[in-house]
Amino acid sequence: MGRIAQGTKVLAEGGYEKIFRQTFETVPEEQLENSFACYLSTSAGPVMGVLYVSTAKLAYCSDSRLAYKTGSHTEWNYYKVVIPLHQLKSVNPSTSRVNHSEKYIQVISIDSHEFWFMGFLYYDAAVKCLQDVLQLHSFHFV
Repeated sequence: MGRIAQGTKVLAEGGYEKIFRQTFETVPEEQLENSFACYLSTSAGPVMGVLYVSTAKLAYCSDSRLAYKTGSHTEWNYYKVVIPLHQLKSVNPSTSRVNHSEKYIQVISIDSHEFWFMGFLYYDAAVKCLQDVLQLHSFHFV
C-alpha cells in the first residue's frame, strides 16, 4: 500500500528527478543516475523511502515525516542521509541466513558510518548500480 502512495506522489510531483532536486542540494551539472524504493534500517525500525544515486552523491529520504523530541517539543521531519561519492568506502550486498528472501545492501562511508538498506523492489539492479558507482568513483579518484 505504501508503494502505491509513493508512486502517486512521484507522479503528482513531477518524477524522481524533480523530487531529488527539491529535496537535496544539487549543483547544476549533477545528474540523477537512478532511484530505488527501499527501506533504511534505523534504531527505531525500518523507514520506507527512496535511495537516489546521482553523479555526486548517494541520498536517501523517507517517504513521510518522522517524529522526534527536542526538549519538551515534538518535531516532525523527513529522515535524510547524504553520502558524497568521494566519501563512499564500500557497498556490500548480503542475504539473511535465516530467510534467503531478505536481502540487504550495506553502505559504508570513509568515516565508517554504516547504512543498511533493504526491501528493494529491484535488488539486483540496486546492487549493480551502487557497485558500479563505487568502482567508477574509486577508478577516478585513487
